[in-house]
Amino acid sequence: MSHRQKIPYLPDALEGLAELATNLWWSWHLEARALFASIDPILWRQWWHNPIALLRKADPARLAECASDPQFLQRYHAVQERMRQELTGDDTWFHARHPDLGRGRPIAYFCAEFALHNSVPIYSGGLGVLAGDHCKAISDLGVPFVGVGLLYAKGYFDQKLTADGWQVDGDEPFDTDLMPLTALRAEDGSRVLATLPTGDRDIHIGAWEIRVGRTRVILLDTDLEENHRDDRALTSKLYGGGRELRLKQEWILGVGGVRVLRALGVRPGAWHANEGHAAFMLIERLREYLERGMGAHDAVARVRAHSVFTTHTPVPAGHDTFQREQIESCIPAAYWEGMGMDTEGFLSLGRHPEIDHQTFHMTAAAIRLCQGVNGVSERHGLETRRIWQSLWPGVQPEAVPIGHVTNGVHMPTWMSAEIRLLLDRHLGHEWRAPGAAPELWDRVLEIPDRELWHTHVGLKKQLFRFIREQSRRRWTEHWDEPAHLAASGTLLDPDALTLGFARRFATYKRADLLLRSEGRLLRLLTNARRPVQIVFAGKAHPADDAGKQVLQRIYQLARDPKVEGRVAFLEDYELHLAHRLYEGVDVWLNLPRVPLEACGTSGMKAALNGVPQLATLDGWWAEGFTGKNGWAIPLPGERSDVDEADWDHLFTLLEDEVLPLYHERDADGVPHGWAERMKHAIREAGRNFTAGGMIERYVAQYYVGACRGDAGTDLPPNG
Repeated sequence: MSHRQKIPYLPDALEGLAELATNLWWSWHLEARALFASIDPILWRQWWHNPIALLRKADPARLAECASDPQFLQRYHAVQERMRQELTGDDTWFHARHPDLGRGRPIAYFCAEFALHNSVPIYSGGLGVLAGDHCKAISDLGVPFVGVGLLYAKGYFDQKLTADGWQVDGDEPFDTDLMPLTALRAEDGSRVLATLPTGDRDIHIGAWEIRVGRTRVILLDTDLEENHRDDRALTSKLYGGGRELRLKQEWILGVGGVRVLRALGVRPGAWHANEGHAAFMLIERLREYLERGMGAHDAVARVRAHSVFTTHTPVPAGHDTFQREQIESCIPAAYWEGMGMDTEGFLSLGRHPEIDHQTFHMTAAAIRLCQGVNGVSERHGLETRRIWQSLWPGVQPEAVPIGHVTNGVHMPTWMSAEIRLLLDRHLGHEWRAPGAAPELWDRVLEIPDRELWHTHVGLKKQLFRFIREQSRRRWTEHWDEPAHLAASGTLLDPDALTLGFARRFATYKRADLLLRSEGRLLRLLTNARRPVQIVFAGKAHPADDAGKQVLQRIYQLARDPKVEGRVAFLEDYELHLAHRLYEGVDVWLNLPRVPLEACGTSGMKAALNGVPQLATLDGWWAEGFTGKNGWAIPLPGERSDVDEADWDHLFTLLEDEVLPLYHERDADGVPHGWAERMKHAIREAGRNFTAGGMIERYVAQYYVGACRGDAGTDLPPNG
């Protein structure tokens, strides 16, 4: 279906709205968002800022009215012109610095999930959000790039909670007509672009394209009539099913992704595997060289020289491993025999030197076949070198050739319109430009406290209004107990200090650290003179019962009358809700057990909106905390009970520093000390933790060398 066909009616004068609505460029440009919202503000809110749904459901009479409104047309043409300039101009950051690179040879970025917008629900959490921000910043900087992922027809899962707080995992197929997707076809018009061998039959691979500014993202799909019924569902769910399904999805992503790019005529100059899920992409390219007759040493060196691998977690469960029997069942022997290997030789590509040698370790394979390897924060880089030292026998951890690029967040996506306009008034417009001088951020400290505080108060009111509307909707749809309403945040007080905690409910992230002592928590929450309230959101992995139990404890607390409605759990956490939370809470909590948080970008998003973070010194906070932009729980030292130590420090900070500073107001109710901390939060995040800065570092440290193939051609570690 073409862009124009997705929208049944558009006046001729507004025909360009179809192209605008189907390129996610609009999602991080205020003028484009405001243009769509002005067509029908109610529909815009009801469909959670989905312009395709808006235009399909808008009254034709209203569209005709817009087409004859000179002011609307003026804004429409201005947005069109800006989009044209940003997407087709040659005066990009990348071209200015590397005019000899990228001519038809993009960086191919393989990732299991992409969080691009809430209207494209094919993501679960941090990995996907990072990938989405990566694509947007790549577009802003003009880096030639193509993303490769999977189109999950049923997304991740829809979260509902039972009356006792147990997470129920549901799913609902989405409507591709309401998404900015274009089906890709072969020259003969077929949807089949590539064929992939598996243990018992071939799988046919189709693909969809989604435009993210200049960036193309190709999403693979097996729901084709040419496939066996069982194979059509292989790409239906993200992280669903057992290990066998996970293996097949990664086989499709890696091998199928390379073959689809070849079929589309895309010739990457460099290849980036974003997490171990994508390691088969490297093996497929190795197969191509070996089957052409290249020697094993040269083939491995060629693959490595053009390849980059990013690992995102030090948690063992985050690294996929597959048993020998699973590999043999999924991958036909003819595949590795065509590479001149037997089963043992193939397994050795993914063999961990210390763990069960009969397993195929995806991260080990990726490290072996990539010259550039990095963690996602300075601390995570140190931890990754320690974890993977065994791949370099005899080499000390500090000498292991694994670097780091600290993650960043896409500022135009995550900074609220209100904060952006405030910065425009006081910094001018230069701060928005890609590659803007870091010194510009010093001027944030000159913003009047009163203006910043009243901007935040307005955003906080918007959050509580959103919470009430969502509660009202769920009450009419599926809630049947009044206690659900209390637990959903309808009793929250806009004047109380509001803490936000929203992320995946893995046990090491310790969402329940606050619950360690009910008495101390209740004293904090129900102090009549300076009350505190907490808003929780997040999903536990469908297979993580321990995470579900943590979530259940929090939900049961939220329903308990003893907390006086000052704890809320918001169902079905997704990008739209995330925006509201980052913009509207007063303090962002991040409480991982050190050193298990690789980066933790949620605190960066909150900081861009003037929300200080209170967190353990892990991930980005170990390098981002300045003493002025939030609060840090100190490392516990030699104490044996780490959770006890961190819990005590957390409450001491809240009781002795955070609450007094929040309530220290002038005669007009402005907390000047708090506003100062808000300004430092914005300044530090804007200077050092944006996706634009992250991409500049990837280009300098990895992409340029990989595109030129001069990253080195030595043999991979550990054989």
